[in-house]
Amino acid sequence: MTQYSDHFGPEGLRVRGTVIVVPGRGETRATYARFGRRLAADAYRVRVIDAPDLDAEDLTDLAARLTEAAEATAPEDGVARPLVLVGADSGAAAIAALLDRAPDSRPDAVVLAGLPGRTPGTPAAGTWDEELDVRTSCPAHRGTLTQDPEVRRGSLDDAIPEAVLAAAYDVEADVPALLLVGDADPLADQEALAHTAKSLPRARLSVVHGAHHDVLNDLQHRSAAGEVVTFLETLRNELRPLITVRSSAW
Repeated sequence: MTQYSDHFGPEGLRVRGTVIVVPGRGETRATYARFGRRLAADAYRVRVIDAPDLDAEDLTDLAARLTEAAEATAPEDGVARPLVLVGADSGAAAIAALLDRAPDSRPDAVVLAGLPGRTPGTPAAGTWDEELDVRTSCPAHRGTLTQDPEVRRGSLDDAIPEAVLAAAYDVEADVPALLLVGDADPLADQEALAHTAKSLPRARLSVVHGAHHDVLNDLQHRSAAGEVVTFLETLRNELRPLITVRSSAW
């Protein structure tokens, strides 16, 4: 059985790169169908893999799955570059923790969305509606999670191994990184994220106003996806934005 879901760009356009999405606790590949379609519309080849079970699967196993998912994304059966890993929640922690372990197989860039804090935040245990309130205020996304029988409810209270979180926050790899977080995310450590972003040589910290833990799938999902695409496009310009914005509304 295929271990990933594919999202293809418009027919006839050159593939601009490969994006592999790693879901977080309790999520499925279907959780990122909307996000995958949106990036694919900009001619990126998007593959969503199954969320890692960090209690049963070590990072070596995850690295192998990522390598397999990156194969045959270019028309010539190679890897369409740049290769970018997008992780959410525990998926973000696992991707960040991998960067210092496998220097020969690093991606060209990473997007770390909703990286959980190293100390527990607001508990998500309780009713399903309470967990949804931690995750998102987007009605469509709440419906997607609720209607997916494979979504594991109560999973946000599962502990992420401390060694993984420590490696994620202490990462030193010289890989372009976008850290994406909602300012209403009760599971995030905003101060620690800012410190990690400043410590990395090529990092960008983007705070999404009003967004909760599922920052890629909250009410601001269009803006969040737009920020990811903007970051992807800067990879071709030494991380410099291609557009300078000046507004009289400020």
